[in-house]
Amino acid sequence: MKKNMGTTNKVIRLLLAIAVAVLYFSNIISGTVAIVLGILAIVFLLTAFIGFCPLYLPFGINTIKKKKNTT
Repeated sequence: MKKNMGTTNKVIRLLLAIAVAVLYFSNIISGTVAIVLGILAIVFLLTAFIGFCPLYLPFGINTIKKKKNTT
C-alpha cells in the first residue's frame, strides 16, 4: 500500500475528526447525524494515521509533494 496523502491532507482530516468529536461531546450533534459524522471521523483518523486513502486510487489522486531535484 503506497502512501498517497500529504501532510496538509492529514492535518485537515485530523482537525475535522476533532471538530466532530467536540460537536458530539458538547451535545451539539446527536442521533443519526452524530452516528454518520462519527463514522466519517473514524475513517478520517484511520486514513490520516496510515497516510493512505483508498478513495484516491481510482482517481489517481496523490497529495504528497514531489521533491525537487537540486542538482
